[in-house]
Amino acid sequence: MGTNPKMLPFFSSFFLFLLVSSSHHSFALQNEEEEEGIINRRDFPKDFFFGTATSAYQIEGAYLEDGKGLSNWDVFSHLPGRIRNNDTGDVADDHYHRFLEDIELMHSMGMNSYRFSISWTRILPKGRFGKVNRRGIAFYNKIIDNLLLKGIEPFVTIHHHDLPAELDKRYGSWMSAEMQEDFVYFAKICFEEFGDRVKYWITINEPNVITLMGYTKGVYPPGHCSPPFGNCSIGNADIEPLIVMHNMLLAHAKAVRLYRTHFQKKQGGSIGIVAYGHMYEPLTDHEYDIKAAERAFIFIFAWVYDPIVYGDYPKEMQEILGSQLPSFSDIEKNIIRGSLDFVCVNHYTTFYTKDCLHSPCSDGGDHAITGYLNTTAYRDGVSIGDPTGIDVFFVVPRGLGKVINYIKERYPNKPIFVTENGYSMPQAEGNNVEDLIKDTKRVNYHKDYLASLAKAMRDGADVRGYFVWSLIDNFEWADGYDTRFGLLYVDRKTLERRPKLSAHWFSSFLGGNLHELTKYSSIVDKNAFDSLMDD
Repeated sequence: MGTNPKMLPFFSSFFLFLLVSSSHHSFALQNEEEEEGIINRRDFPKDFFFGTATSAYQIEGAYLEDGKGLSNWDVFSHLPGRIRNNDTGDVADDHYHRFLEDIELMHSMGMNSYRFSISWTRILPKGRFGKVNRRGIAFYNKIIDNLLLKGIEPFVTIHHHDLPAELDKRYGSWMSAEMQEDFVYFAKICFEEFGDRVKYWITINEPNVITLMGYTKGVYPPGHCSPPFGNCSIGNADIEPLIVMHNMLLAHAKAVRLYRTHFQKKQGGSIGIVAYGHMYEPLTDHEYDIKAAERAFIFIFAWVYDPIVYGDYPKEMQEILGSQLPSFSDIEKNIIRGSLDFVCVNHYTTFYTKDCLHSPCSDGGDHAITGYLNTTAYRDGVSIGDPTGIDVFFVVPRGLGKVINYIKERYPNKPIFVTENGYSMPQAEGNNVEDLIKDTKRVNYHKDYLASLAKAMRDGADVRGYFVWSLIDNFEWADGYDTRFGLLYVDRKTLERRPKLSAHWFSSFLGGNLHELTKYSSIVDKNAFDSLMDD
């Protein structure tokens, strides 16, 4: 997905979820139907965006073609032992050569939007220290133009984890304030080249994940960490994540200021940022655990959004972290405050939360940087929901509605997009291709989560769109290709795409071209499909 969820089991505290590891419309959905996951397209506004999501490194491949430079992920994935099975994104899904087919498949599913990212090194192989690669710009122009021809709205993420390796080499990328200048330079080129057609911009995908995975646990590039979260040759998990987040937030704000000053009025678009947001429930009814659950969301989600909406870090973080937490100058507060047009959340699961302020905890939960809490998916030996292909991720549909309501209350009057939500099948259940394609549980997952979302919208949340992670089985970061979130199955040898049962369901749900979709793959189990639609 936009993040690598498989690494979450290594953390049991905030600092990796926490290191354990619109609307103004009315809706017809009834409470009893929501509980059963009964959902219909008419439960959402006519102008609601239904789409799929991907990221450049995870699907494009062609990692050295047509002038593209080396990214941090190109370098990192080639280090032995870093990625499961030593997989890389060198070829990935070969979307670079097959994008027309992939767009046609989206269209057949009835999707009216598509969230994708721009490879920084395909546009600027060496960041601002090299020339602009016109062949990279031509590639994304073709994607945008062909999406619009099919009536699919492009949602473009400027930075989704991959960045020029040159910038790591020169000054440590996000550890340096210089990175702010590089990011704004990259964003400016994107606005200039694509902004006449792109109306929805996302600056950075999941800065909270980049800090956690890259600078706390060390399982993303640049591989920095320190005890108790990991044993890397370099890193300081108490300080570096805070510096990295600070630079990303300022880079975002400066890019938004540039967009609003020079592009937005003429181009008519809007801009925001994406944060990762699980939901957190107290492990017990004790007030300490209740407060820990509130603190968990603050230390993950509000860490990103409070500065962007209100101009400073949450007071709870300031009180706990003290002088460790970087501070914004008055000028910076003015730049960052209000630097968004909408709120985006990537949501997959819900955790129980245990307080570590008033009782001892292990696995890092007793550190200030974690918010002094631990998370778990179990209470009295019983899991919070059905298992998925991610060890600590369980199916908890109510969590999405709770997250949306939290955002609505903490950041009122802001439109909301669910920019990632998805399901990976437990690997023990995917013993052959037909098992993977007959993904009834993925269909039920989306039905139940959409029902939860519809209820939150009926209760007043201004949600404008829902994006499935992912369009296609892809390179899932440290998991390589073993974890599959896609609506489309990919044969790793031939790279042939086969729509799964879930793709057929979405096509029927959204009024897509089901007949066209069956040209790629017939419905594996007609009875199962009919049963899902009867629901």
